[in-house]
Amino acid sequence: MMESIDVGGRTRTYTLVTPDSGDYDRLLLVFHGSTQNAGVFRKFTGDSFDHLPGTAVAYLDGFRGNWNDARKASRFPARTQDIDDVAFAEAVVKRAADGRETYAAGYSNGGGMVIRLLHERPDLIAGGAVIAAQQPAPDNLLVPGLPVVPKPVLLIHGTKDRIVPYAGGEMAAWARVAFRVGGGMLSAPETAAYFAHRNGITAPPVTTELPAGGRSRTTVSRTDHRQDGRPPVTLYTVHGGGHTIPGPKPSPALMGRTATDLDAARAIAGFFGF
Repeated sequence: MMESIDVGGRTRTYTLVTPDSGDYDRLLLVFHGSTQNAGVFRKFTGDSFDHLPGTAVAYLDGFRGNWNDARKASRFPARTQDIDDVAFAEAVVKRAADGRETYAAGYSNGGGMVIRLLHERPDLIAGGAVIAAQQPAPDNLLVPGLPVVPKPVLLIHGTKDRIVPYAGGEMAAWARVAFRVGGGMLSAPETAAYFAHRNGITAPPVTTELPAGGRSRTTVSRTDHRQDGRPPVTLYTVHGGGHTIPGPKPSPALMGRTATDLDAARAIAGFFGF
């Protein structure tokens, strides 16, 4: 059901999906990618986030299709008009979570919004999942120097992502123009190491190859940064995967290959223990 809420005098909208029973133990905030909205994201993922056990899912709508994310060099209207998406997230949490534990997941630009929350408002969320997005390089981080609050972080990224390269650095010139962004990014493994360092993890990461189900032309490896007493960080690397969300519904071909043997929604639920 779509709902509206006033945030600093601006009406914002989101779609709240709850279990059929109406009872839920936690709230998951979902931030869509650039040019999407809540409805598009749900179709994009085959509604796979709608059915997480014991979980209400709030699909937030960005401002004109974007989020005021963690990248200093973003240039879309959400940034140039300084839209307070952090306050939007807080307002939804206060209304929909009603004191329940809250997590956040985001794809692409939405993943950048989750990264911003992990830095700026870690008190709002118990953990974050970031799909096809990376930690901005130090000179491109919008919110540097804030106190570190360790949180569990799940990352998912394709090695053939043509929009947000797995290897980090700047996006391709066409993508910087098309999406009105810029600045350097850490690689996907460096992003995992960055959050592991924030969490105080000093143990070396362990990488495991996942069994191939044979339904897609991709393979998946999982790299775990874990240490007793520290919130974990996990990176799923989709070898051959594009700028996509692994799951039951393949993305349009122009986005690259989708790993259908890995379900991002289920991976998120498993990682956070839903």
